[in-house]
Amino acid sequence: MAILQIKNLHVTVETEQGTKEILKGVDLTIRSGESHAIMGPNGSGKSTLAYTIAGHPKYTVTEGEILLDGEDVLEMSVDERARAGLFLAMQYPVEIPGVSVSNFLRTAKTAISGEAPALRTWIKDVRGAMDALKMDNTFTERNVNEGFSGGEKKRHEILQLELLKPKFAVLDETDSGLDVDALKIVSEGVNRVKSNSDLGVMLITHYTRILRYIKPDFVHIGDVVRPTDEVLFFQEGQREHDTVVTHSLNKIKRLFRPAPFEDVVAVEQVGRDG
Repeated sequence: MAILQIKNLHVTVETEQGTKEILKGVDLTIRSGESHAIMGPNGSGKSTLAYTIAGHPKYTVTEGEILLDGEDVLEMSVDERARAGLFLAMQYPVEIPGVSVSNFLRTAKTAISGEAPALRTWIKDVRGAMDALKMDNTFTERNVNEGFSGGEKKRHEILQLELLKPKFAVLDETDSGLDVDALKIVSEGVNRVKSNSDLGVMLITHYTRILRYIKPDFVHIGDVVRPTDEVLFFQEGQREHDTVVTHSLNKIKRLFRPAPFEDVVAVEQVGRDG
């Protein structure tokens, strides 16, 4: 069983106003097969955590550690983290002009596996994953994310997830900009990978709607998290129960410190289902 451990993580970023501490002592453990939903308002550090795990140079770790199966992730380069089994699905995937999806995927697979995949098997795997994600066969001929719609970009991220088979996936607001149909397709892709592997998932989101399709084992809410067996959210001024996730939450813990432990804040920060 693989395990991703984050211990007392402090992270800063340089702003026009000077150095700003974003993460103030994050503790989080994700094991193989577990799904953790990270929720909270803008500025609570959700994406900072994701990009720090991936190795974005914008963020500086001043204290704490990130361990993958006991190995120090912070000592690894970005490509070493990918080869070790970490995957980041970005909120805003970047365009790569001149690089086709086909070449991008096979190059990435080769870099992670250490050898090029057998061509016949690879083509079969790619087509199978694309069919499941309802992607046209001509998609692989296009340049990476160039002219893609929001839904196409997110499906391309999940296509990579299916083909690269990491140990842990960090999904940074994968649901943003998706309509209901696209959200279902993307969510089904994540669930399909989980059902065929021991993938551990960190799902970062503002909204509860994706939790209707990807059932979390743990939910961490912004600055404040309270023990509960159900998630509450407000919709059009009415308090409602999100009954879809009530049976899947077996543990909720404080994630970002320091923060007051107030139930009302936790409820309000679960978000509004748009």
